[in-house]
Amino acid sequence: MRKKMGIVLAVAGATLAVATTTAAPVQAATPAIQISRVYYNSPGSDTRSNTSLNAENVRLTNTRSVSINLKYWTLRDNTGYTYKFASDFKLAPGASVYIHTGKGTNTSAHRYWGRASYVWNNTGDKATVRNSAGTAIDTCSWGGTGSVTYC
Repeated sequence: MRKKMGIVLAVAGATLAVATTTAAPVQAATPAIQISRVYYNSPGSDTRSNTSLNAENVRLTNTRSVSINLKYWTLRDNTGYTYKFASDFKLAPGASVYIHTGKGTNTSAHRYWGRASYVWNNTGDKATVRNSAGTAIDTCSWGGTGSVTYC
């Protein structure tokens, strides 16, 4: 009887030890597409020239080991100005794409919003990238100093 009682107590103790052990906090996973840099205050005077507009840009980076199709994904500011990847656009593993505010010819590394005015507020703003279902994937905020922020 003592042997059985000892086994029962040992099993109960082990069960209690497992039940009271707490897991370590889970770290937030790196988003598949990350806003890695925002150049919100283009150099020089804000003249609204196409060169100045294109110096204002956001860098999105694919952090995964597979290509990601950004078709219908969006990038927007706090006001609601929205850039949309309207067609198939596959971002290779580890690659980045720059979204420029002004006009230009789209390539695999540079996309152009086609705007005639600035998007990102120098005094502070927030960039949000959303997938095709509208789910926020990543955000990046900044205050009113400097010209660039790394997220």
